Amino acid sequence: MRNFDQNSITQAVLERVAGASDPRVRQISEALVRHLHDFIREVRPTQAEWEKGIAFLTDTGHMCSDTRQEFILLSDTLGVSMLVDAINHDHQTAVTESTVLGPFYVEGPPEVACGTDISGDLAGEPMYVSGTVATADGTPLANAIVDVWHSDEDGYYDVQHTGEEAGLVARARLRSDDQGRFHFWSIRPAAYPIPHDGPVGKMLEAQGRHPWRPAHVHFMIAAPGHEKLVTHVFVAGDRYLDSDAVFGVKDSLIRDFTAHPAGTAPDGRAMDRPYCALTYDFRLNPVSEAASQAA
Repeated sequence: MRNFDQNSITQAVLERVAGASDPRVRQISEALVRHLHDFIREVRPTQAEWEKGIAFLTDTGHMCSDTRQEFILLSDTLGVSMLVDAINHDHQTAVTESTVLGPFYVEGPPEVACGTDISGDLAGEPMYVSGTVATADGTPLANAIVDVWHSDEDGYYDVQHTGEEAGLVARARLRSDDQGRFHFWSIRPAAYPIPHDGPVGKMLEAQGRHPWRPAHVHFMIAAPGHEKLVTHVFVAGDRYLDSDAVFGVKDSLIRDFTAHPAGTAPDGRAMDRPYCALTYDFRLNPVSEAASQAA
């Protein structure tokens, strides 16, 4: 087959990929070809515009590193990450809602005991975080792995710092006790702009959008027999709750970071200055029978 035009080339490509031995590969490839070709026919890019699009994707790849994932930012800011999340967590009412992972998760964070202050040398308003991990029906889950991470008071994550700020802080792994409880100390996070000094930032500017995310604490929670939960808890009243650059806010994930005066904290710690406290009870979805068999 040869001499393809704008009307015939799509079918030709579909016939080529029809020979894929894996049915799922074939399904994905065919859908990609159909939608991509329809997109091109709709916008009818000039050759220069298409080359600029290729350059944008190339620049996105060049911005990726061990501490920055520009393609995740691209997926997040186009709403794709939340769409994938919604498709995979549909019709869940009794468990904690999920949201995007974000680009700043670090594999294998330092494991600490409950009650540890994970803020390191960071300055900021002290924050006491406590919660529980349980099944959908409220049965406590002991020894659940609770990964937490958040920004500092200026909106930066540890991996964005260099020089004197080297090291992992405001990030840790804890385990729930025999009643599913956990708690730790840190500092109150701030709203922050996603990294916008690269191609994704230029895209947002061209689209007339801001790069800001509301203040939040990230949680990733895992327990045997249950789906891993990836979520945030957002600060109530934050100005960016209704315009989160990555579309990740859900009402059930918004909580007051309650102000407390100096005095004795819930864990018995003597606080010589005011602090805030966040409490959230997490509920995990059981792994489906089909998923268990597939695993």
